[in-house]
This record gives sequence, C-alpha cells and structure tokens, in this order.
Amino acid sequence: MPRYVVVGAGAIGGTIGGRLAQAGHDVVLVARGAHLAALQDTGLDLRTPMGAAVVSVPAVGSVAEVGWRHGDVALLAVKGQHTEGLLDELEAVAPPDLPIVCAQNGVANEPRALRRFAHVHGMCVMLPAVHLDPGVVAAFGEPVSGILHLGRFPSGADAIDEELAEALSGAGFVSAPRADVMRVKHRKLLMNLANAAVAVAGREARHSDVVVRAVAEGEAALAAAGIDVASAEEDRALRAEGFTVGTVEGVERGLGSTFQSLQRGSGSVEVDTLNGEIVLLGRLHDVPTPVNEALRRLGHRAARERWPAGRMSVADLEAAVLPT
Repeated sequence: MPRYVVVGAGAIGGTIGGRLAQAGHDVVLVARGAHLAALQDTGLDLRTPMGAAVVSVPAVGSVAEVGWRHGDVALLAVKGQHTEGLLDELEAVAPPDLPIVCAQNGVANEPRALRRFAHVHGMCVMLPAVHLDPGVVAAFGEPVSGILHLGRFPSGADAIDEELAEALSGAGFVSAPRADVMRVKHRKLLMNLANAAVAVAGREARHSDVVVRAVAEGEAALAAAGIDVASAEEDRALRAEGFTVGTVEGVERGLGSTFQSLQRGSGSVEVDTLNGEIVLLGRLHDVPTPVNEALRRLGHRAARERWPAGRMSVADLEAAVLPT
C-alpha cells in the first residue's frame, strides 16, 4: 500500500488527507505554523455535513522531514504561487521517480513539476472546503466530499492513477482515472478566472460583466493555442454525478481559495496561475486579454496591501478592470 504525502494540508489537502486517513490509508500531512502545531497536538478536526471527527494523522513541517521512501506518492495541494519554491525543496530530498500529483487549481503546476520529476499527474479538484482555525478544516460536499479525477500529465493514465482513484473512491470522493484529465482542468481554469473578482468584490462579482469578459478572453486564448477543453456541458455532467453542497454546523461556507487567502491576510494569491495563464497564452498567440491582466494586477495589489476580502463594490471593480 502506498504512503500518501499531502503537501499543503489546508482546505483541500486537509480534506483529502484526512479522509484517506479515516479510510485506513497511510498518510503524512505537511503543514506549517499554528496549523502544524494543532495537527501534531490534537489531530485534524475534519467537519462535513455527515458529521465531525478528529483524525489522528502524522504531520511534519517540511518535505525535508518526511523521510521519503520507495512507494510514496506526493499530493501537492499548495497554492500555485508556492509551487516553484516547493519543487526546489522537494527535488533536494525526494527520489526522482517520486510520483507527483498536482491537486491544484490551474494548469501551470504540472509542467513545472515535469521539469523536476518524471512521473507527474494532474488532478481536477471539485471540492468545496474551507480552512478555518489551526487544525480545523470543513468540507461541504455530500454524500461525498468532492470529485477528484486524475491522470498523467500531459495525457494518459497508469497504475498510480488507478490505485489512487480507488483509494479516494473508498474514502468519500468520486474519483476515476482519466487519460484526458487536462481537458477537464482547462475547463476548471476558465471557471477559476472569477476567483480574483470574487475575492475583491464578493459573491455578486461572480456574475458580473468583469467575469463574463474574463472567461470570453480565456476561451479565445485557449482556442488560439489549440488546447482541447472540456465543454461546460461535460463539466456540469461530471458534477451532477458527484455531490451537492451541504451545510456544516456552525461553519459558513467560504467564497473560494483566493477569497480565503485575502481573509487570512496571507500576503499572496494564485492569480498568476489562473488569470496569468490566460495572459500568457494571449501574448503567445496574439489574443488581447486586458481584463485578465487587470484582474491579475488587482489581485496582487489586494494581497500585497492586505485588503479585506470583498472590499470593493462590483461597480468599483468594473471601473477598475474593464477597458474604457
């Protein structure tokens, strides 16, 4: 049985690692700060619509403390802006044949990992969750916590995907190997183009003209690059077969990972691997992407200046972002 090392035990990583551990799998969580101290002292407080449980799971403060061994599988669940530094650390201590699973938003993490490690897998994460106080994670999906399809990067599926998908399916997720998982991840990227707008202007920004135009730019850039993207209908069908969003007693559902980053005052957001990916493709293929570039810059400013999440009105967001 492989050991699953979850690097970044926040909302996503904590839920995945916690549920795998509940199902009897060998799991190590990599966390930091007060969250790490709570995990080591009292365990992971994992809350779902089906109930709450404290999960006892080993936790360490860095990938250097893992003690890597043959058969391990690394699940990266850090934000995209932290991937490069993490890969520097990981390359120094882990074997080069270590399977890397990118359980992250965007599509930029997999090629970064493939420069360092030969066996890289993409995971499309559909998992509504929040990281609350130190040691506490809440996941809102029911009757399963989320949908976690995965496959090799850039394409294909192998025994690692099959074994991990089986483990996840037995641990409270919908999961299957997909040879075309990056098609699904590119559709998720288009959906995540709203994250920066929602982070600075709240829930109402999700249906604003800013988001409509950001997604239209994304679709045009991906098409110009010749990238195969799962359709919106295919994405809806995948979600319909998995879970509904429930309630967790005493916990308010958050508004996405970028919103939560501003809430925590973390000082950084993952806009470069979301809106910035569309900007890059646009520049490579001569497609204008002014709205995504403005959102990328605005997201960085909000994080740098420690703006409260949802600080702007939608009208102010539109004035700041939309071309005149």
